[in-house]
Amino acid sequence: MNKKIVIGASLTIFFFTLLIFLYYKSNNNKSLVEKKKQLELVEKKKQVELVEKKNDGIEEETIETSNIIEDVSYSAKDTKGNNYFLKASQGTIDQNESNYIFLKSVKAVINLKNSKLIEISSDFGKYNINNYDTIFSKNVIIKYLDNEITGDYLDFSWDKNLMIISRDVIIKNNDNSLQADVIEVNIQTRGIKIFMYEENKKVNIKSFN
Repeated sequence: MNKKIVIGASLTIFFFTLLIFLYYKSNNNKSLVEKKKQLELVEKKKQVELVEKKNDGIEEETIETSNIIEDVSYSAKDTKGNNYFLKASQGTIDQNESNYIFLKSVKAVINLKNSKLIEISSDFGKYNINNYDTIFSKNVIIKYLDNEITGDYLDFSWDKNLMIISRDVIIKNNDNSLQADVIEVNIQTRGIKIFMYEENKKVNIKSFN
């Protein structure tokens, strides 16, 4: 009888110890996931800020440089049949890096095969004539289907099929309005990532219905 009691007590202690162990392990794993997520957000913020800082003086640089061209336009087409067309009221060749063109009153159209047009406009831009990557800045507006995305900064990579919109970003359609720090759009897969830089801040969503 005493032996059974001892065995029962041992098993009870064992199961309680196991439950405590699993609980703490689960919490530790959760904590590690949250830390990893936070580190990824911090790294993403650094990447976006680095690109923004590098290109922050677009409008000032267009004034300081020479070689001004009126009514410029550029186009590109990839092997998949996707087209990119860009025009501006004025273009200025960068004297330090001749593969860059600074732009004013920019309008662009991305025509994806088997998809709808993506229209982009902004006050200023910086275009790479080698790889077609484009920075749009000030009063950026992106229109796709029934959605309109506004912000103050857009980094568009033609090779990566990626648009990163930041600074006072709002995406809205007929049903909802959403405000976030950064919106990433993969124009090829049509995938969208929306996030805030800080975990304690949430994406602001408003419904019009």
